[in-house]
Amino acid sequence: MSRKERDRMVQLGRVAKGELRLVNAAEILGISYRQCQRQWARYKESGAAGLVHRGRGKPSNRRTRGDLRDAILARYDELYPDFGPTLAAEKLHEDGMVIDHETLRRLLVATGRWKRRRKRSSHRSWRERRHHFGEMVQMDGSHHRWFEERGGESCLMGMTDDATNKKLARLDEEETTESAMRLLWKWIELYGIPLSVYVDKKSIFVVDEKSQERARDEGREALTQFGRSCKKLGIEIITANSPQAKGRIERAHGVYQDRFVKELRLRGIDTIEGATELLENGFVESLNKKFAVKPIEAADYHRSAEGYDLAAIFSIEEERTVSADWVVRFENRFFQLKPLNKRLRGNGKVTVSRRLDQSLHFYFRDQELAWKELPERPQPVARKKGAGRGSPPIMTNYIPPPDHPWRRFVINPGRT
Repeated sequence: MSRKERDRMVQLGRVAKGELRLVNAAEILGISYRQCQRQWARYKESGAAGLVHRGRGKPSNRRTRGDLRDAILARYDELYPDFGPTLAAEKLHEDGMVIDHETLRRLLVATGRWKRRRKRSSHRSWRERRHHFGEMVQMDGSHHRWFEERGGESCLMGMTDDATNKKLARLDEEETTESAMRLLWKWIELYGIPLSVYVDKKSIFVVDEKSQERARDEGREALTQFGRSCKKLGIEIITANSPQAKGRIERAHGVYQDRFVKELRLRGIDTIEGATELLENGFVESLNKKFAVKPIEAADYHRSAEGYDLAAIFSIEEERTVSADWVVRFENRFFQLKPLNKRLRGNGKVTVSRRLDQSLHFYFRDQELAWKELPERPQPVARKKGAGRGSPPIMTNYIPPPDHPWRRFVINPGRT
């Protein structure tokens, strides 16, 4: 008997002994008087056994049919043997086999196909979500064998909004500056410029502490290429001291490593291009519909990207020295510059910008310079004597003539 049924047995027993009236028992049990009358009639007829629910021990009228249960288990063994009950139930629903994930879980446990592994970890203090969409976005890369035995290890770059759990991801060969820039660029196109980005201390995001101290001693700011792009956009970079500190993006990696790997397997995708297309065409959107939550505050903290040249901002910039004949050497290639005015002198500094589309651009004080690539390294031109006004004289060995005063000079040995 359940606890509720035992309580009814006790109170109706008191009624039988004359300790309570039936109306008082109904008030104590919290049921209506008519319901108490029905329970009292069963109690008088069958005793305590009459209070037990009559459906107990009988199969449910809503149970899954035996043939459907066998078909579900066969489909599970064929396509989804390592899927969890929730994801397997979603896939079976797509196949036309509707079953609740909890029903499937009990069925898999009963047949020995699923065993829950409890993960125990040390206690960590919980950090409250940010209140606004775009207030802080977490970014990180996950190295994994996304194609299982069909391909090698690659890196999934992911972003998760701290307030809403909205996600964005792209697959690349490595966790590089370019892949981080492309992902943030895509986020800005979709939602706008976030207020801050929460990252770890990898070298693509922030400069190491020794380089920062050296830069502070020299009175300058040490930034990575990604950090420079964020500074131009007004995005604050916040660094985490441990993976657990940015737990939302870490848990998102777990979701991808479970669901995305299996989706790639089902679709037979084994290339980075195909995986990226799947992410962009519905997979991430489906995750957002399932896992995104409403922010605590309705205000959106994203800023508009209107007026920003994102192609110029998301680029690799380096400083180079201009030679006296206005030639710049970059990546062992030589480029002839056309100066804008006299302010750009020979042996000055220009900024070389390589954009993500691999195009080159040269800037002097934020002004772009025209240029052309030289087929080979410029060779210095040998100057002849007297060639060109202001040319330096050519030094030769001087031989004095016979009547030169030096030759007529005689030393007087008697003179002191």
